[in-house]
Amino acid sequence: MNISATFLGYFVLVMVPLFAAISYYLGKRKTSTPIVVAAISGFLALIPLFGLIFIAVLALKQDIETTA
Repeated sequence: MNISATFLGYFVLVMVPLFAAISYYLGKRKTSTPIVVAAISGFLALIPLFGLIFIAVLALKQDIETTA
């Protein structure tokens, strides 16, 4: 099976913002630095398996307590 470079580029173009957005949403609830978490996740989306593992670990993390 051949995978063209164009398909790979489109795949990365879709996965990076998607992973960053999901991580930002989770990072707002679970960390105090959601922008850093989103940037790390966007970088890890270049290797999708690492990005999925990062999001899974972030999803399993306990929510931080907020003071109202």
